[in-house]
Amino acid sequence: MATQAIITLRQARLSFGGQPVLDDVNLQIHDKDRLCILGRNGAGKSTLLRLLNGEFTTDAGEVIIGPQVVIAKLDQELQDYPEETIYEVIAFGLGEKGKLLANYQKLDPDDPKFHDVQHAIEKHHAWNLGHKIESIIHRLKLQPKALYKEQSGGLKRRVLLGQVLVRDPNVILLDEPTNHLDMENIQWLENFLLEFRGTVIFITHDRAFLQRLATRIVEVDRGQLYNFPCDYRKYLERKDNLLKAEAQANDTFDKKLAQEEVWIRQGIKARRTRNEGRVRALKKLREERRERRQVTGKVDMKLQDIASSGRVVVKAKNINYDYDGTSLIKNFSTIITRGEKIGIVGPNGSGKTTLINILLGKLEPQSGTVKLGTHLEIAYFDQMRQQLKDTETVADSVSYGDQYVTFNDKSIHIISYLQKFLFTPEMARSPVRTLSGGERNRLLLARLFTKPANVLVLDEPTNDLDMETLELLEELLLDYQGTLLLVSHDRTFLNNVVTSILLFKENGHIEDYVGGYDDILLTKTAKEPKAAATNKSESVQEKEPSDLTHQQRKTLRSLEAKIEKLEQKIESLKSALSDADLYQPENNAKLELIQQDLKKSEKELVETYQAWEGLMD
Repeated sequence: MATQAIITLRQARLSFGGQPVLDDVNLQIHDKDRLCILGRNGAGKSTLLRLLNGEFTTDAGEVIIGPQVVIAKLDQELQDYPEETIYEVIAFGLGEKGKLLANYQKLDPDDPKFHDVQHAIEKHHAWNLGHKIESIIHRLKLQPKALYKEQSGGLKRRVLLGQVLVRDPNVILLDEPTNHLDMENIQWLENFLLEFRGTVIFITHDRAFLQRLATRIVEVDRGQLYNFPCDYRKYLERKDNLLKAEAQANDTFDKKLAQEEVWIRQGIKARRTRNEGRVRALKKLREERRERRQVTGKVDMKLQDIASSGRVVVKAKNINYDYDGTSLIKNFSTIITRGEKIGIVGPNGSGKTTLINILLGKLEPQSGTVKLGTHLEIAYFDQMRQQLKDTETVADSVSYGDQYVTFNDKSIHIISYLQKFLFTPEMARSPVRTLSGGERNRLLLARLFTKPANVLVLDEPTNDLDMETLELLEELLLDYQGTLLLVSHDRTFLNNVVTSILLFKENGHIEDYVGGYDDILLTKTAKEPKAAATNKSESVQEKEPSDLTHQQRKTLRSLEAKIEKLEQKIESLKSALSDADLYQPENNAKLELIQQDLKKSEKELVETYQAWEGLMD
């Protein structure tokens, strides 16, 4: 039997002057729901979340919140706290009591106000809340005395999450919670929300996060809410069937309307004897056709044609870079060749942007050398959207004030160009500040693609994009013939796009992995048993399970020998690839053979480790 709803929307209508964002919608949310809100950029996802949070009121209908419901919301945009410590920002989540505790932390015992604040905390029975704040800070691995403003975007997001959690809500609203979080924190958040005993309502573009977390999906589409009580994979199937059925129904409707239009235009005799009821029905059909809200079109993203770069794009040798006593990059070497698609992954603040700036020649390494290839045309996507100015119009931010943009040597009016990215003429003339987070990212892509580039640098391009635009961007990058450097924490996006990953480890070490993010996990899993065996003094034979048969022991020895040979071969191939002469045009065939052999050997090594691990279990 279904549980009673804790939040109910009943015939709720909300508009901002144009077509309703929510058009007489109904929705029931139950205890322990993990509900994801999906929809195109600008469809009203964040509006629905703000309505549930009480930030908006309906134009008609009602929102009913249960009496014991405590709602807390993590906003999409990072808030500004110019002078506060992390402890203070989290304490602010507790209202006035939290402010008292934050003030107490700053005061010296000799301060005349110290005892007054102490007395106020006792009066409001707030001492126990201090332990709650400290517990949240510990769980989020934060430094309580550090200034909020000095933290990276990811750490700020974690602090604001702490501000939400400290309220002990039984309903959490999350608007793009994985934005600016690194892999470790995304997985921590996943695990936290899976263990959370209340209700979670969230908006996300992270398909891996969505698939693991959501038990139910609600889609906002043309003012209506569509309920899918399933996970993301099943939703995709059901959504496809729904669109096909809608297209068929619209086709049938349009044929009927066309037939009625022919009938009404018949000759004088037909008009004299026409059925007035049929005329009224035709008028109603016309009205329904006018009111039908069409499915929003797809973004028409294309990259400009440009001459290829040289074979070698970047060659870095033994580069090092320290900052404030911390080693960000340590003894790192790599050769990036034309057409490679490289993901750059690591914790927030680990040095990913620093590495990009060094590889692109914008920043000098403190030691080591970087040599750029020839004929490079570089386009850079900035995750902080600093290239956009809130006061400029959408059109001016792309065309730099001109009426036309040049694309593949053809002049295109800026309005027509922006329509390819789903910006209407009205939106094109509006200031940038009116756009949602996803629309701003789509605008940045429109701006980026006006420039011919054979090297694309994308720093967190997936933040806030809707699923359809995300998948179209994937297709575009897969077909891209140039070189791609991609900073991302989106596991699915990395799996679908990149050919290799540079992974930041501790103390500035960077490891190179072939494949996507899942291949890193596979390689780590395969290496763990061998690493454990190496770290212990006893021999492999002493660690072998006692119940192995003679044939199994023989197979184990064979696998160990094979692992050793494969590791030696891989080291030899990597050494061969470091030879600069190999990248001369006359050696292209040899280079390709070595690269293919390396990829095959690394895959074989992973499979051999897995077989070895299976016998050791």
